[in-house]
Amino acid sequence: MSKVAGDPERAINGLLSVARLLDEPRLARLYTFVLREGEVTVDEIVGELGLPRTTAYSDAGTLVELGVLDRDETQKTHTYSAVPITLTAALDGDEYTVTPTLVEAFGRSPRDQDLDLLIERHGLGKLAAALTYAVPYADGEMSERIAARKLDLQPAFAIAVLQALRDVVLDMKTVDPYFEDPGDARGRPPGTED
Repeated sequence: MSKVAGDPERAINGLLSVARLLDEPRLARLYTFVLREGEVTVDEIVGELGLPRTTAYSDAGTLVELGVLDRDETQKTHTYSAVPITLTAALDGDEYTVTPTLVEAFGRSPRDQDLDLLIERHGLGKLAAALTYAVPYADGEMSERIAARKLDLQPAFAIAVLQALRDVVLDMKTVDPYFEDPGDARGRPPGTED
């Protein structure tokens, strides 16, 4: 029997939304762009991401339907803002919380040869693992060599991946509301105090 806590419909819909973000890099990129900017118009999406206007409208509409973007229709020019997402997956004692930082890394993969190759050869799970080592590496708490060794990849390739993820970490550190403590995402929404 399934274990129920809270609203199961909302939880499953959230799972599907995060899964979609981690399946379509263009949607992931759009989502994290809006998260970084705070509030954007379609013109800003077109200008910054270089998407055709129809694609920008379509993708923003998809993200609104998925519940990861909000659309403000009170003004003539609609604006979009991001809903911070998290998803905690647990399997046989192993647990990982997906936050916008992983979504950003995945969204960059088509434009970064090393990240793209990592996902193609080793899957999204290896990207998540690499990101867990990229955080202490970017913070100067772990050497490049040690982080690369822990990834269990060819050393030069592991270093290239860590360098690509270093940029992701530095860009998302101040934007991802769950960056410092992804476990906190399970306890309360961003912006709420104890």
